[in-house]
Amino acid sequence: MANDPPRVLRTLIVDDEPLAAERLQILCAANPAIDLIGTAGDGDAALRMVEALQPDLLLLDIAMPGLDGMGVARALADKPKRPAIIFCTAFDRFAVEAFDVAAVDYVLKPVAPDRLTRAVERVQGALDAGETAGPTADTDFATEFWVPHRSEMIRIAAIDIDRIDAERDYMRLHVGPRSYLLHHTIGELERRLDPERFIRLHRSTIVRRDRIAKLVHDGMGAWHAVLADGAEVRIGRTYLAPARAIAGR
Repeated sequence: MANDPPRVLRTLIVDDEPLAAERLQILCAANPAIDLIGTAGDGDAALRMVEALQPDLLLLDIAMPGLDGMGVARALADKPKRPAIIFCTAFDRFAVEAFDVAAVDYVLKPVAPDRLTRAVERVQGALDAGETAGPTADTDFATEFWVPHRSEMIRIAAIDIDRIDAERDYMRLHVGPRSYLLHHTIGELERRLDPERFIRLHRSTIVRRDRIAKLVHDGMGAWHAVLADGAEVRIGRTYLAPARAIAGR
């Protein structure tokens, strides 16, 4: 009901670092939306406690010895009543994989109180709406990504990405006038993006198809794609045939 108070989430902390777990315990104690029911120091203990306690929410570290946080999330994926997952980690490089295990949010350590509050509110909203924890689209392709921005991770909808450029070990996601760096390979991003919406034009560039305004030939053997914002992307020879197929050529 609209006037019902926000639900309190029975929450389990999973972190192998005692100081990090203690900080989360303090934050949870100060958050009225959280009922902390336990703390696990490794992935195997987390699975046993989930089975015994049936929490609503896991505050889950990723980098742990033995069964890591991704392993815990995958082990819970097929459970009929699985808890929502908020990853709490010091590393941003797992953000793309977090999509695959349907995590609700991805929070960077040290976890700030307001950032944890926003993540918990997302879980409450998903549960109140009767949604599963995480993406619900009927597709094998990524519909969104978490990217680091200042001291937190933010969600970027895949359909809002205009272009992706490789920059060494990072990918630059261009979203309107802004851009964000994501720690991943361009090959893996290409596999995760819907080919009906995105096309690779160069070994270092992926473009959203509807952003291509025209294809032009420079008279010296090279083709370029001119994008809606006026930017030009050189088309690599390997990718020329699929690119020209856009224009029916």
